[in-house]
Amino acid sequence: MLKGKTIVRLTFLGSIIAWLILLFSDLTILYSDLKGLPSGVPFWLPRLMLDLFIICLFYYYRYKIERDETLNFPDLLWKVFATGLMATVVSLVLRLVESLLGTTVLVSNILFTDFIYQINLALFLSFLLSAYSAWKRLILYQKSKWLIRTWKVFEFGLFFILIYDSIQISLSESLSTTMLVVIGLLVLVLSANMRWVAYLNFKQKWTCLLLLMLSFFYLGYFIYTVIRLSELISNESPSFFDFNSHVFNIALLSFVMVYSIFSFLVILFNLPTSSVFEQKLEEVINFQRISQSIQTEQNEESVYNILLESSVSSVFADAAWLEIQSATDGQKSYTFKITEKESKDIRDHLKNHNIKGALEQSSDRTRNLSKHLASLKGSRFRSLLAFPIIVKNQTIGTLALLKELPDGFNKEMTRIVSAFANQAGISIENFRLMEEAFQNERYKEELKIAKAVQKSLLPNKLECAPDFEISSFAESADEVGGDYYDTLRINEHEVALIIADVSGKGTTAAFHMSQMKGIFHSLAQHEIDPKEFMERANRALSFCLERGSFISASYFVINSKQKLIRYSRAGHCPVLYHSASGGTTTYLKDKGAALGMVRNKDYGRLVETREISYAEGDIMLLYTDGITEAKDHRGDEFGYDRLAEALKEVTDKSAMEIEKHIIDRLYEFSGTKEINDDYTSMTVKFR
Repeated sequence: MLKGKTIVRLTFLGSIIAWLILLFSDLTILYSDLKGLPSGVPFWLPRLMLDLFIICLFYYYRYKIERDETLNFPDLLWKVFATGLMATVVSLVLRLVESLLGTTVLVSNILFTDFIYQINLALFLSFLLSAYSAWKRLILYQKSKWLIRTWKVFEFGLFFILIYDSIQISLSESLSTTMLVVIGLLVLVLSANMRWVAYLNFKQKWTCLLLLMLSFFYLGYFIYTVIRLSELISNESPSFFDFNSHVFNIALLSFVMVYSIFSFLVILFNLPTSSVFEQKLEEVINFQRISQSIQTEQNEESVYNILLESSVSSVFADAAWLEIQSATDGQKSYTFKITEKESKDIRDHLKNHNIKGALEQSSDRTRNLSKHLASLKGSRFRSLLAFPIIVKNQTIGTLALLKELPDGFNKEMTRIVSAFANQAGISIENFRLMEEAFQNERYKEELKIAKAVQKSLLPNKLECAPDFEISSFAESADEVGGDYYDTLRINEHEVALIIADVSGKGTTAAFHMSQMKGIFHSLAQHEIDPKEFMERANRALSFCLERGSFISASYFVINSKQKLIRYSRAGHCPVLYHSASGGTTTYLKDKGAALGMVRNKDYGRLVETREISYAEGDIMLLYTDGITEAKDHRGDEFGYDRLAEALKEVTDKSAMEIEKHIIDRLYEFSGTKEINDDYTSMTVKFR
C-alpha cells in the first residue's frame, strides 16, 4: 500500500497535470471559437479535467489536513488561512502584472484574460477544498453514527453533482430543485455541529475569529475576481464554460461560506462564557492536583500549598491562609499573598470579638465571616470565608480566603472551595495512612533484622559429651523473642548451660538477650561458682537494663567426671528432673530472684548454688514460662502437671525424641500454631 506522503505527492502532481490539460484545452476551444474554426479538442475535455483536478485536490487535502492528527482546532483554521493567503498573494501578483502592462495588446487579448481566469479559478478551488477538509474534521469532532451517515449522504450528493456537471445529465426541473434543496438542508444540518468551539479557550477563540475574518476576505476577493473575469470572457465567447455554470463549485462555495459564518457567530457569542469554561476547567485541574498529590509522592505540606493556590485561583481571592493542628508539630500556619502579621491581626480581631469561625469551626462546615472585618481598622481585606479541614471526622485546621472587596464571595465560590477543602482532607488522611503503612513496613524490616540477629545469638550446635546429649527447641510468639539458651564447654570435664527469659518482647528483648549472651560467654569460661555467676551477671545487667526490665535465668555446670550438676536459679521456671533409678519426676524448686530485680549487694543473699548427682537414664528438662502458661480454647493452662506427664511418657527415648513428644503434646493441647508467648526448651538426657 502507498504511504501517506506518497499519496500526497501523487495527488498534487495529478492536480497540476489535470489543470495544465484543462488550461490547454480551454484556450484551444476559446481560440477556435473566436476564429470560427473547428476545434480539434472535444468540448467535454475541459469539464472532465476540471473534475479530475477537483478530485486530485480533494484527496491531496484529505491526507494533508483531514488525517493529520497533530493539528488542533486553531491549527486547522490556520491551514485554511495559509492556503487562502498563498492563493490571494499569487492572484494579487497577477493583477500587479496586469496593471504594469497597462493597456497593451496582451492585456486586452481575451486568451490572456482566460489564462488569468484559469489560474484564479484553480487557486479559488484549492482554497475551497482546503476549507472543506478542515470543516469536515471540525464537524465530525465527537462524531456519532447519525452524523457520519449524514456526512456520507452529503458527500455522495456532491459527487453526484460533480458527475452531473461533467456529463450534463438532463434532469427535470422538479428533480433538480429537490436535489438542491436536499443539499442545502444537509449543509444547514451539518453546519450546526459546533462542539469543538466549547474546547477553545479565550485566546484561541479570538485567534479563530481573526482567521475566519481573513477567510471571509479571501472568499469575497476570489468571488469578485472570478466572476469579473468570467463575465469578460463570456461577452467574447458565449460557449465559454465559466465558474457560475458549474453547480458543484456553487455547492462547495455555499457549504464553505455557511459553515464559516456559523463558526464565526458561534465563537463570537461564546466569547462572554469563555472565562467561565476556563474557570471550570481550572477547577477540575486543581481538584485533580489535590486528588493525585498522594500519587506523585508529595508530602502533606505540598497538599496545603496546592490547596491554597487552587482555592485562591478558583474563586479569584486576593489572599489566603491555612492553619493546621498537628499532634507532633503543634499549630502550623501557611500563608498565600498575605503576611503573617496581617493574618495574625485578623485572627486576633476575631478572637477579641468572640468569633469562633476562623480557628474553631462550629457545626457549620463553612462560615462567611465578612461582616466581622468591617470593624477591623488598617486591614485591606473586607471579605472572609473560613473552611474546616476535616480528617477522620476531626477538624485539624482551617482554610481562610480573603478579598479586598466587601461581599466578594458568592454561593458558587463557597461550594467550589468547600469541595477543595474536603478533597484536601481526604488526601491528608491518605497521606497519614500511607505514612503509617510505610512506618509499619519499616518496623517489619527492623523486626526481620532483629529476628536474624536473634537467630544468630542462639547456638547452631549444642555441646555434647559421652555422658549426656542435649536437644533444644525455640519458637517466638512475635518476629523477635526474648528467650535465650546456650552451652559452653568450660574445660575437658565441664560444660555450662544457661536458659533465660528476658522480660518484654520485640527488639528491646532481643537487645537484652544479646547482652545476656555476652555475659554468659565472658563469665562462664572463668570456671566460677553458679551463685557467683548470678551475682556478677546481676551487677553487669544493673548498668544495662532500664528500670522495670529483668531477666530470669537458670545456670548449670555439668561435671562429667564427678557425675555432678551444680546450678543456680534466678527467678526462672523450676527444673523438671526425672530420676531413672527411682522412677520419679520432680520439679527442683530453689530460691532466686531474677537478674535486674535487685540492684545492690543484697542480691547475693537471694540466690544459691545447689548440687545434684546424675545417673544413666536421668533426664533434665529446662524450659521457659511460655510452655507451662500455654492455653487451650477454654483458657486452661498447659501447666506443670501436664508437662511432667508428657515427660513420663517418653523417658526411654532420646533427648530429641523426648523434646519432639513434649512439643507435639503442647501444640495438641493449645489446638493452634498461633502462640501467645515464646516456647523454648532444652532437654538433657544422661547416659
